[in-house]
Amino acid sequence: MRTNTIREKLYDYIRFADDKKVKAIYTMVEEEIVIKNNPWDDTEFIAELERRVAEYERGEVKMSTWGEVKAKAATLKK
Repeated sequence: MRTNTIREKLYDYIRFADDKKVKAIYTMVEEEIVIKNNPWDDTEFIAELERRVAEYERGEVKMSTWGEVKAKAATLKK
């Protein structure tokens, strides 16, 4: 079964499952959800953002406008 199909089935199941089952499922994945939803608590993530901002401020990286990004993406589709 494709991952997308599994996601849809899980989504539908959770929407209508009774409270006890929803809480049990949440308990199984709670730690992972908290980790993925709090990037601001991740010191490596923050350090990477700061590094990239510093490179930008020093003029070391070439930036693209949103229009340039869309135009490039359109050429990759073909």
